[in-house]
Amino acid sequence: MLDVLTLVTGLAALALAAWCGFAAYRDQPTKDWHFIGMAVVSALALLQLVVGIVQLARGEKPDQGTTIFVAYLIGAFACVPAAGFMSLAERTRWGSVTVAAGGVVLAVLEVRLYDIWGG
Repeated sequence: MLDVLTLVTGLAALALAAWCGFAAYRDQPTKDWHFIGMAVVSALALLQLVVGIVQLARGEKPDQGTTIFVAYLIGAFACVPAAGFMSLAERTRWGSVTVAAGGVVLAVLEVRLYDIWGG
């Protein structure tokens, strides 16, 4: 895996979590600019999914198994969009908390992906 992409995705997810956590602290729901941030983080996760699949197709193997690696890639890609859709259903501060939690989960998944690949 590309270590830089994993690091950038994890840091962007933590920045999104902090941003939405601050919005929740100020008793605000997710706003349009939060969704733009979610789109950026989701695009990074999609890029990571594509890079991971291409590396697997080229014959490279993760240290801890291909199945678990692909499962974590898909989970990392789906994490923030799922939190975003849930925040649309909850138009209070708890929607922002949901997105903040999704960002933290994505950052943890990035660390785990790094470990699975053999970092």
